[in-house]
Amino acid sequence: MRQRATSRVLLGLIVAVLLASVSAEASALPPPTGEIILTVSGDIDHPNVGDEARFDRDMLMTLSPMVIETHTPWHSGPGRYEGPLFRAVLAAVGANGDRVRVRALNDYEAEIPVADLHDYDVILAMTRNGEEMAIRDFGPLFVLYPFDDHPELLTETIRFRSVWQVERLHVP
Repeated sequence: MRQRATSRVLLGLIVAVLLASVSAEASALPPPTGEIILTVSGDIDHPNVGDEARFDRDMLMTLSPMVIETHTPWHSGPGRYEGPLFRAVLAAVGANGDRVRVRALNDYEAEIPVADLHDYDVILAMTRNGEEMAIRDFGPLFVLYPFDDHPELLTETIRFRSVWQVERLHVP
């Protein structure tokens, strides 16, 4: 009887270990296979290259892609923008923190509260009107708030957080 109880405990432990390893594998990010357009560093649980998470275009487009049709303070007329939800990118890397620092190719940086990303459907826009965004046209990534859906976002603070030519996110 005692041996049977011990066997059940051991079997339970083995199953728990196997389930934990399967769960860890499910949350692991694959390494990028294309050109890296975004690197996420800092307090993250799911790196895929060293202690960073690196993404190519295809990887980003698998993370809750969304379309926002909106005017921006920098373009004449409305645009149709598509890219992953910013909060989905942070979830994919297992970001821990209440803010994220966004850095552009020209070293401009802005800090965005994670609360913004839950209050609004902010995307990392990759295309505008169906075309990939070139560096000269705010690409490869542009932090885009849904301005038309939320007129309260048309503030100087949000304009400073709307970084274009994004290359890196850092979770302090």
